Amino acid sequence: MRRACRPTSLAVEGFMAESSKGFVWLVGAGPGHPGYLTLRGLECLQQADVVLYDRLVNEQLLAHAPPTARRICVEQLHPEHPSRWPHIQRTLIETAKQGLRVVRLKGGDPFVFGRGGEEAEALHQAGIAYEIVPGISAALGVAACAGIPLTHRDYSSAVALVTGHEEPGRTDSRLNWSALAAFPGTLVFYMGLSRLDRIAEELMRHGKAADTPAAVVHLGTLPTQKVITAPLSQIAQAVRQAAFGSPSLILISEVVALRERLRWFESRPLFGQTILITRPPHQADELRRQIEALGGQTVLFSPVEIAEVEDWSAVDAVLAGLREFDWLVFTSSNGVDGLIKRLRQTGRDLRALGHLRLAAIGPATAEALRRFHLDADVVPGEYNSEGLVSALAPLVAGQRVLLARTNRGIELLREELAKVAVVEQIAVYLQRDVAVPAAVREQLNRGGIDAVTLTSSMIARGVIASLDEDGRQRVRAGSLRLVTISPRTSAVVREMGLPIAAEAREYTSSGVLAALLASCGRHRSTAEGDK
Repeated sequence: MRRACRPTSLAVEGFMAESSKGFVWLVGAGPGHPGYLTLRGLECLQQADVVLYDRLVNEQLLAHAPPTARRICVEQLHPEHPSRWPHIQRTLIETAKQGLRVVRLKGGDPFVFGRGGEEAEALHQAGIAYEIVPGISAALGVAACAGIPLTHRDYSSAVALVTGHEEPGRTDSRLNWSALAAFPGTLVFYMGLSRLDRIAEELMRHGKAADTPAAVVHLGTLPTQKVITAPLSQIAQAVRQAAFGSPSLILISEVVALRERLRWFESRPLFGQTILITRPPHQADELRRQIEALGGQTVLFSPVEIAEVEDWSAVDAVLAGLREFDWLVFTSSNGVDGLIKRLRQTGRDLRALGHLRLAAIGPATAEALRRFHLDADVVPGEYNSEGLVSALAPLVAGQRVLLARTNRGIELLREELAKVAVVEQIAVYLQRDVAVPAAVREQLNRGGIDAVTLTSSMIARGVIASLDEDGRQRVRAGSLRLVTISPRTSAVVREMGLPIAAEAREYTSSGVLAALLASCGRHRSTAEGDK
C-alpha cells in the first residue's frame, strides 16, 4: 500500500512564503496557565512577526515570540469591548497583507466562545491563508484545576457549554432553559458571573433541583485561583460575599461535590504564595518553573544586573598569556559564559584551555562548564569561597592560578589562595545595581509578595534597601519572609537589622527552594494555629 505523502516543514514554510498576503494562525492560548499552551501553539509563536493577543492571555506566553515580533494587545485597538471586533479583524487582514506571519493569540480555544469563527470568516473573505490551532478551553482546564471532573460514570455522562452572556428570561433568548434544567450532565456557563442570580433562578424555575451542587471558579488554573461551592439556590449569594470578579466560570452538576476529595491544585505546598525571585532573568527560569509547579506565583526582578565588560584590554592581555597558568577557577556560571565568549571573540577556542585544570565553586558553575564540554577538576563539597579555598589550597601550592569572576564582591578567595600560590584575577562580566521598580517596592512594603529569595549578599542589600518601615515590619511579623542561599547572605540580612525566615542548607537554587518550602510550611502552621 502506498503511503500518503505528508508535507514536510519545508513544504509548509514554502506554502506560506509563496503567499503574498501573509499568513494568520488563530491560536488557543489555553485557560490562563502558561504551561497549558499546546506544542503547535508554541511553534506558531516562535515564527510570528506580529502577535495580536487578548487581555486575559498570560503575558509569559509572549516571551516565546521572537524579540523582533510586534506585540499588540487588543485593548490598544479600541477601548470598548463591544466595538473592538471589527478593529481586530481589520488588523489581522492588514498585517497579513503586508506579507507578515501573524499569531492571533486567544484565551482558551478559538472556537469556544472566542469569536474564532467570525475571525476565520473575515480572513476567508479577504483571501488570507490561515490555520486554526485548538487550545485547552476554560471548561476543561479550569474544571481540572478545581478538582471537578466534567464527566463521571456515577454522576454525569454529558457536558453542555453555555454562554452566560445572554440575558436569561429574554423572549428572544436562544437558550432552552427547560432543556438545560433537565440536562443529564454538567452545565458549564462562560461569561455568566454578572447574571448568576438569573441563571440560577431560570434553572430552578424550569425544574432544576435547588440543592444541585454548583461552583464558581475565579482565575482558574492560576496560582491565584479561588473556588466557591454551594447549592444552586445559594451560589449567587456565596459569590457576592466572596466578592468574585471576572474571569470566572460557573459549573453546575452533581460532580461538583467531588471537589472536596479531588482538590489537588490548592493542595500544592506553595499555592497562594507570591514569591519574588531575585536572580537575573537568564538564571531564574528553572527556579521559576519549580515554584510554579508547586503552586506558587512568581515575580521576577534582580536588584543586580549582569552586563558585559566595557574595556576588555586587561582580560585580553591575560588570555594572550594563558599558557602561563596552571589553574583556571570560576566562581559563577556568568564567569564561565563571559570568559569563553571573550575567548571566541578574540579568535581562540576551547583548545586554549586544554593545558589548564579547572575548578568550579558549585554544581551550577560546573554545569555551565559542561555546556561547553568541559569538566571541572574540582568542585568543593561546600559551595562557597571558603569551601573552594579548602579544596584548592593543597592542590595549587606553588602554581599559577587565574580567577575568572565579576568586577566586585568578596576578596576572600584571592587573598587565601595567594598565601600558597601566584594568583591573578580578571573581571569577565560586570555587576551593576538596579533600582527596584515602584510596583515591586509597593508589593514588598504593602503586601502582595509573601517571600523573597535572596541569592547573594549584594542582592540582599538591594532588596532590603527598598524596604520602608512598613516593609521591615512585614519581615519582622513574618508576612514577608526572607529566604537566603547561604550563611554569608543571612549575615548581611541580620547586619541590616532583619530576621531571616529560612536559610538554604545546600547553597544552590535547589537548596533555596527547599528552604522556601520549609518556611512556607512553618508559616502555614503558625497561621492555622492563630485561627
